[in-house]
Amino acid sequence: MTTARTTLPRTRNTTVRPDPRLIPFVIQREGEEAAPDNLRFTPIGGGRYRLRYADEDPRDRDLRGVLWARCGFGPVDDQERPMGRPQWRMMHPLRQRGCMQTLRCQVCAGPARTPLGWIFLAGPNTVDPGDEPVLTNQPPVCPEHAHAAAELCPHLTAEPTVLLALSAPLYGVNGVGYGVRDGNVQVVERPDGPIPYGHPLLSTVLASQMVRRLGVFRLLSLDELFTELESTA
Repeated sequence: MTTARTTLPRTRNTTVRPDPRLIPFVIQREGEEAAPDNLRFTPIGGGRYRLRYADEDPRDRDLRGVLWARCGFGPVDDQERPMGRPQWRMMHPLRQRGCMQTLRCQVCAGPARTPLGWIFLAGPNTVDPGDEPVLTNQPPVCPEHAHAAAELCPHLTAEPTVLLALSAPLYGVNGVGYGVRDGNVQVVERPDGPIPYGHPLLSTVLASQMVRRLGVFRLLSLDELFTELESTA
């Protein structure tokens, strides 16, 4: 698991409340459309195949070798932040992957680690600590943007469940399985949930989201989180 740098805790008074200009870094913007897939299959022996792009670039695969969906990038501002109208219910696959892979904040793309661990947010009644494994496709947030993420993200509420994680190893990806049908490479399988790394299906999967497993974590409210962060200052 990639380790992000430890940052100083932020107090409740310094948290950023959302304004019309604040849009999470991972949100897809209008005009950032899926790129032509240009997909092919390569035999890898034993009757198995590997999905690839005809003009594949090393950046098309993640650290575990899984192929990722291509998506265009829109213009950025002078701070390299995406511009354009937000598509609120969609995360840009490569920005989501980047934040998830390096455990950076989904709002500002800065380091998300705190002295107490990483802050993951979940909607009401969506996490049962008794269910294993506990998975998330949502990158963490930094303390400064925890309130903003809760109020901006469609799947959350103003008082989300906070999962304060000491351990969040990579688990797998969300994606679709490809095969050959009527002589064409096309989607033949849509898994119900995340596909774990190491699964035999991954050689023919086109991923769109990276998923982590929350290994060691506590459930808190936002108020409880900031009280604990303040005590470490």
